[in-house]
Amino acid sequence: MKKLKNIVMFESFAPLKEAAKYWMGRVPTEDDFGVEITDEFIDGKTNRGPWATMSPVSWKKNGFGRLGTGYGQRYKKQSDGKWLNIEG
Repeated sequence: MKKLKNIVMFESFAPLKEAAKYWMGRVPTEDDFGVEITDEFIDGKTNRGPWATMSPVSWKKNGFGRLGTGYGQRYKKQSDGKWLNIEG
């Protein structure tokens, strides 16, 4: 049996924390269904096909699937006025 000359040791590291993601555009006061947006909204696929900006109430009625890649993301307004991605 051959002896290994160059042994590489690997250390186990905790996974790197993903950077926070924020909505970059303007958030309207009403969603695409005419419902007021206050502190949360969903940018997501609708059961009619296209995507829409929806309040949580509109998402329950018109959203399609689950939140995540290809379906939608939920954003929450922060104290500094920015909209943080909290799901999806």
